[in-house]
Amino acid sequence: MNIAIVILNWNGKVLLQQFLPSVIEHSNEATIYLADNASSDDSILFIEQQYPQIKIIKNPQNGGYAKGYNDALKHIDADVYCLLNSDVETSPNWLTPIINTFKKHPNTAIIQPKILDYKRKDYFEYAGAAGGFIDQFGYPFCRGRIFNTIEKDLGQYNDTSDIFWASGACLFIRRQVFNELQGFDERFFAHMEEIDLCWRAKNLGHDVKYVGQSTVYHVGGATLQNTNPKKTFLNFRNSLFTLTKNANSFVFIKVLARLVLDGIAGTKFLLELKPQHTLSILKAHFSFYGHLGYLLKQRPPKKNKIKYYQTPSIVYDYYVKGNRYYKNL
Repeated sequence: MNIAIVILNWNGKVLLQQFLPSVIEHSNEATIYLADNASSDDSILFIEQQYPQIKIIKNPQNGGYAKGYNDALKHIDADVYCLLNSDVETSPNWLTPIINTFKKHPNTAIIQPKILDYKRKDYFEYAGAAGGFIDQFGYPFCRGRIFNTIEKDLGQYNDTSDIFWASGACLFIRRQVFNELQGFDERFFAHMEEIDLCWRAKNLGHDVKYVGQSTVYHVGGATLQNTNPKKTFLNFRNSLFTLTKNANSFVFIKVLARLVLDGIAGTKFLLELKPQHTLSILKAHFSFYGHLGYLLKQRPPKKNKIKYYQTPSIVYDYYVKGNRYYKNL
């Protein structure tokens, strides 16, 4: 099985210096690519001088995560793409369990490994943890991470299991399926486009899996911190995008409920003296309204829709029932 590890880069020379050596050391089975999003630092020169074995793809502009990968992957011929963040450290033998799972389960289109926190290596990392799910209102959560409660890795998720979405921090996808889906939706720019991709794959009958025998360590927030209002904007807007495009029946009721819940979140930000995040939510809603026509046109035929949610409301489970851990859902 031919694997292409594709690292998307934008002005990330420092991250490449720190994390690329582990990827090279532990990935003899794969070909490594750098997909550069029109960096203005000397990232490309660094790779050319220090790692001439790495193939470089130069995107003409910084189109974010979605367009960056869409543009780059057109130039790569491989059975499986591994989309890997530049702030990820790999571990020995991380590819073998992934390859074996693809071979054993031909209907599996997308795989995520165990993602632990680079700064606290015995804890799961926020972005993906042990595989992702959503509730009926589109709020994402993970095995190992619900909202800001992050579990310690005690071997509780060393399994191979079906999940709903795989983290874009380290996502393996069959090239044929990526092309079938016509790649990422570029209107997302960044954040949650992987949830949309996985949802569309599942609507077409493909499986998404988590493989706990493969481990990577992710810094998280290296390119855009959680405290950044732009991240708030993208997360709230793109969650509405994903829900509207892919949810099954009663989508308008679910979207309306989500808008109300977002309003509560905006009020909470105000009470916490974070008005810039409340403004980001308002901007997210106006952007959503502006894209509504496009989103409705993307909805799949009824026969392809699936029950998508793991729990009716993760907000209710977490804040009202006090369920902080996945095993309690």
